[in-house]
Formats: sequence, C-alpha cells, structure tokens
Amino acid sequence: MTQAFDNKKYLLIQRRAILKRIKDFGDKLYLEFGGKIFDDFHAARVLPGFEPDAKIKMLLGLKDKIEIIITVNSDDIISNKARNDSGISYQDEVKRLIDAFKDIKLYVSSVVFSFYKENAHLQNFINFLQSKKIRVYKHYQIAGYPNNVELVVSDAGLGKNEYVETSRPLVVVTAPGPGSGKMATCISQLYHDNKNGIRAGYAKFETFPVWNLPLKHPINLAYEAATLDLNDVNLIDPYHLQAYKKSATSYNRDVASFPLLQAIFKKIYGSSPYKSPTDMGVNMVGFAIKDKKAAIKAGNQEIIRRYYQTLKNNFLGKFPDSTVEKAQLLMGEAGLTIDDRKCVKACLDKAEKTGVPCMALEKGNEIITGKRSQLLGAPAALLLNTLKSFAKIKDDMLVLMPSIIEPINDLKVHTLKNHNPRIHAEEVLIALAIQANSNPIAQMVYKQIPKLKGLQAHSSVILPIVDMKTFNKLGMNVTEEAKSYAGKIFTK
Repeated sequence: MTQAFDNKKYLLIQRRAILKRIKDFGDKLYLEFGGKIFDDFHAARVLPGFEPDAKIKMLLGLKDKIEIIITVNSDDIISNKARNDSGISYQDEVKRLIDAFKDIKLYVSSVVFSFYKENAHLQNFINFLQSKKIRVYKHYQIAGYPNNVELVVSDAGLGKNEYVETSRPLVVVTAPGPGSGKMATCISQLYHDNKNGIRAGYAKFETFPVWNLPLKHPINLAYEAATLDLNDVNLIDPYHLQAYKKSATSYNRDVASFPLLQAIFKKIYGSSPYKSPTDMGVNMVGFAIKDKKAAIKAGNQEIIRRYYQTLKNNFLGKFPDSTVEKAQLLMGEAGLTIDDRKCVKACLDKAEKTGVPCMALEKGNEIITGKRSQLLGAPAALLLNTLKSFAKIKDDMLVLMPSIIEPINDLKVHTLKNHNPRIHAEEVLIALAIQANSNPIAQMVYKQIPKLKGLQAHSSVILPIVDMKTFNKLGMNVTEEAKSYAGKIFTK
C-alpha cells in the first residue's frame, strides 16, 4: 500500500501549531476537539500512513500542559441516545472516554452537562460520576442562544452556567458525539475567565474537511460522504476569501455560526481574534500529505466505501432514503462507480456462482476470494486464503487441521448454544496462532497478518458485527452489500 501521509511530520507540526496558538492567547487556550480522538480509522483510510492513534500521540506530546473536559448534552443521557458506529449509549461512551484518557495518563478534570434539566435518570448518572471523584458542572439552555448576543453574553446568559475550574494552559473540550455543546462550553469559559481577569482563547481542532485542499478533492468529498446523516456540506469559506483573497475549504455549520461567534468574541473581548472560520482552526493535516496521487486514490475508495455504508444503514432502517440520494450524488460528483472498486464484481460473481455468502479482496493485481463453508464463515475463509497467498502456500494445502476447527464448532453449538457453528474472522486467527506453535507452515501463514492492513475487500451480504470489528482492528477496508443472508431482517 502506497503511503500518502507522513505521520511523524504531522505530529511535529501539529504540536507546534497548538503551542503557538496557546502563546497567542497568553498561555490559556480552550481547544474544541471535533471528530474522533481515539481510533480515527476514517483518517487512516483516506490518508494511508496516518496512524489511527495519531491524535492521542500528539496530545501525549503536550501531556503536562493538558486537561480534558468532556461535554455531553443532557438530553442524550435522558433519552439513552446511542452512537451510530459502536451502538453504545452516550452515557457509556462518557465512561469509556474517561477510562481511556486515564489509561494513558491524560488528566480528565471534569464532565459538563450542557442544556441541563432536572431528571432522575440524569441525576443518577451525575451521582455515579461524583462517586468516582469526577467533578461535574451544569450548563443551561439560554433563551435566544446564540442569536441574542446581548442576552447570551451577560450574567443572565452565560453567567448562569457553572464555571469549570481549570488549572492547565491547554483545555481540550471533547464529547461522546456531535451536538453535545462543545463550542458552547468553550464560550461559557471565555466569558467567566474574562470576568475573572483571565484572557483565555478559543480554537478549533477538526481534521476534516482539510482546509488547504480543494473543495472537491476526494479527501474532502469523502468527509461529506461520512457525514451525510448530519447534513454537513463542504463549501469555500467566504470570510477567509474576503479577508485574505485566498480559497479555503470549510463546511456549512462553521460558516453559518461564524458571524455569531464573532459577535460574541467582540462582546467578551472588545474585538474578534479571528477573521474567518478557517482562522479558528489549528489543523495541519494537509501539510503532511506526501503522495498526492495515493491520497486521491484512497479518498475515492472511501467515497465508495461510505456509499455502501449508507446503503447498509438505509437497509437497516437507520438512515432515510434521502441519504442514499445524497450518496449517489457524491459518487457522481467524484466521477466514481462501483466498478472502481475491483473486489465488488469479483465478490458478486463468486456469490452468484456458489449460492452462498462470499467475500473478495484486492491484493495488488490479484483477487482473492472466500466463501461460506460447513466449518468457516466467508470472512474467516477470506482471511485464511489471503494469508496463504502472502506466504506463497498452495491453495489446496491445509493449514488449519479439522482437529483444531471442529472442537471450536462443537463448543459454539453444544456448549455456548449458538445457532451458527462456523468460525468467525477473529476465531480463525486465534486457531491459526495455536496451530503455529506446532506447525511450521501455519507459523509462516500466521506471520503474514500485518500485511492485511490497508487491503480492500467486499462482502456479498451484511457481515456480523464481530467480523467487521476484526477487520477494523486489522486495518482492512471492507464494504458490504445492503442485504442479509436468506432474506433475514435481523442482523447482528
């Protein structure tokens, strides 16, 4: 896989940019952190070479200067809202984030509940956090926010919010998902700090869209494809163009909110530190792209991958028909069809020929397939066949003995009471690891696992969640047909 991105350079220049922004504001900066901090697989897909944990490594380089505020919308706790990607509730995501940050020794100072209202379920969660010695603050709905600047920037507006006590120069404000109130938390802190004689600043960290790439660059179109359900639309930043006579790529929500943000800044500071939404950002990712052709190719593949993801979510009842129409328009805008993903046709041809679920994978100019059998699911078969190909082991040579696989099948059905006895993707890798201890050929195959990273694959049916999680962990990019096996309407 051709590397499009210099991860080492990125970490260096991104840290420098944030440190400079802190200094610009007198050693106190609230950094609104958008997108995923952990496991940014979208960035890793569109920018081969970008490590999924790059943002965490960047923050760890500033470890002694950082504290973290997690902001969550109270309504999302009350309604038990769940994340689309993982399926876990926002309440559990807050817990997960706290644990994840603590595990790497990043200081989580507090949790802010935005749009706070009295509710028993919400209070139970607040009590739980406080029992774990986590500070909790309440921010309230402000009438007329954000349009009524006079009211918003007053003791009757932002002044009603509880002031979050912070002690470090860089305060990273993150959230379990969109719409949590990160920006409002930052603005509230600016208001209170200013009243307390502290001249703090605000900046935004958002990897996509990439401001210094063209509006219709495949990487930026891939971001639009990834946020169809949020109705995000990329556009040229009109304020940046007017101020600097230069084009910069932004998106609708940032552009729409900028005049109000600017008015709030002027009310707090007497003047605005920024002339455009682009000015507010500290994103340096575009400066670390080292192979433009590889980035374009990866961006195009992500657009197709998101197209299939949208079809799947529509099939499952998660996305409305309008998102499918948008995905189709983006495919057309990028000049792409499903034929631009070679593994799709090979997969569908194999499934039509065999009549069972199949998968296909691109390995250079070679296409490798796997089909559902009595012992193996299609994902497990594909992994095994691909690893054998990398190890240059003949296709008809057994690597996993039936004596290894059959007891697993028996355990799943007779002890664990599963209806499906077939080996999943992760299970076949575990079986391979066990066999590698006593079988030199299995050991050769097992050593090829790192080579799976970045490979493109397609499934003829929606895959079990457990298999998709394994593919994600391996760094593989998998698409699925928006249909279930044997016409089932329940998939898991």
